Amino acid sequence: MKRKGRESLGASILKEHLTQSSMNQQRALEILESNSSKLSQSTKFSIEAAMGLLSRMVDAGLIREDKELWLFAMDLFEDSVKREMFINVSHDHGGDILYTLALGLSNRDVGERFQRSGETISRAFHEILEAIAGRGKGFQGLARDVIKPKDPTFQFIPPQILNDKRYMSYFKDCIGCIDGTHIGACIPESQQLPYIGRKGVPTFNIGWEGSAHDMRVFINATQNSKFNFPQPPEGRYYLVDKGYPDRKGYLVPYSKTRYHQSQFQREPPNNMQEAFNRSHSSLRSHIERSFGILKKRFKILGKMPKYSVQTQIDVIMATFALHNYIRNSQEDFMFIAMEQHPNYILQDELHDVRNHDTSTGLFEGTSNEMKYVRNEIATLIWNA
Repeated sequence: MKRKGRESLGASILKEHLTQSSMNQQRALEILESNSSKLSQSTKFSIEAAMGLLSRMVDAGLIREDKELWLFAMDLFEDSVKREMFINVSHDHGGDILYTLALGLSNRDVGERFQRSGETISRAFHEILEAIAGRGKGFQGLARDVIKPKDPTFQFIPPQILNDKRYMSYFKDCIGCIDGTHIGACIPESQQLPYIGRKGVPTFNIGWEGSAHDMRVFINATQNSKFNFPQPPEGRYYLVDKGYPDRKGYLVPYSKTRYHQSQFQREPPNNMQEAFNRSHSSLRSHIERSFGILKKRFKILGKMPKYSVQTQIDVIMATFALHNYIRNSQEDFMFIAMEQHPNYILQDELHDVRNHDTSTGLFEGTSNEMKYVRNEIATLIWNA
């Protein structure tokens, strides 16, 4: 018997994809077309919740119907373990998203939570990682659809600037901030050297070895076409620190001038360069605060298990994707708290044990265009 009631857009599109699939086709259609009264309450709830989540993500423009997550959905519905792990995205506001990621627990602990064997949990965990990161398909998973600007054409002024008189209208042409962050890596002792950078312990700089300079990561991301990096349009720019190139589209602070907020606690700016640097640092702190929330939410980033290096990088990618999904699609208490306390920055547990060298020699000179933009903003702030 057909399910009664109007079929949702998400269910209709998903059914079309399932019809075209050769794997487990009949069973999947039976699930989708079953009379809801014949389904157990838990099965009905899980299927409806999963389909509702997928539909909302499509409606929000976070994924497209032909992407990996849609193709993964049929297998997800068939496996109750993967379904329950995935459903937590919509019900716990990220607190239990992919239980292992959120709490950094072992397979045994997660197996006890879901009452499944460690092998079953491990298989489900890695299949979900693949669905999100998409390593096996050229990184065409959910992460590619979610880790991107909310406004990909940069038509609008970001609300963090538009709604804050400290930044509007000085930074009205800013489209975002760029920075790196270090995440602890679990590396065999004999292989640790490339992963030990300024933190003094093995880390990943995003997905690179911890010794990799931010500039090296930046160059690879912006010059490798497969990453589809969102380049700044004409007249717009990213805020970056002194470790990034002083070139068109990237606004760096004044060098050899006070910069960090803590340096202005006892003495206010004495000139327009310091005034600019204080505002630049304050606005750029949004990305530092976002990284802080990411690491507090996903405990696995603070104590990475003994996975392969590739799996550890996929874990990082998955947490970033889920972090962005929560940020873009839900009212989340951690982000709300951050917005209500704009000067509060969560402290990174990985402290620098050596100076952060911002000189790389990879880009020499100064962009005259950005130097003009910086001076113009500095003058406006100082004269305000």
